[in-house]
Amino acid sequence: MSVAVIMGSKSDLDIVQGTFDVLEKFDIPFEARVLSAHRTPDEAADFAKNAKSRGIKVIICAAGMAAHLGGVIAAHTTLPVVGVPVASAPFNGLDALFSFVQMPPGIPVATVTAGKAGGKNAALYAASILALSDENIAKKLEDFRKEQREQVLKADEELQKAIEGEK
Repeated sequence: MSVAVIMGSKSDLDIVQGTFDVLEKFDIPFEARVLSAHRTPDEAADFAKNAKSRGIKVIICAAGMAAHLGGVIAAHTTLPVVGVPVASAPFNGLDALFSFVQMPPGIPVATVTAGKAGGKNAALYAASILALSDENIAKKLEDFRKEQREQVLKADEELQKAIEGEK
């Protein structure tokens, strides 16, 4: 496995589904777990401590509310950890975002957009890390960026034609 995707609760599955989709598109092997910083702290710490020896290179943590999962995982490994803030009541994900971006010096957690877009961006960020040492992933990432560019240019072309047609 190259990437571990950890969610603090099974209810976060809809957020990390985009993570799974992107990792599958890039043929990046991954494993997924439900581990809680608060309800299963020993298991979360054990997972982080042993991830590197099991071949994990990047850990993605999706968590809402206090969102301590990313910090707990990062405290127990030197692997890159990417946090995905999950929106939940009553603060709509702002609490999770603040938890991820206020890590103390020395224990970094990279943080992406909240919600489903964040799940996808976390996978793309993991792919960019892995692309440093894997040319196949690097090529797929380049191709993905080209596809995005082409989609935007096509949308712009369609818009320009529609505007011209209205004149």
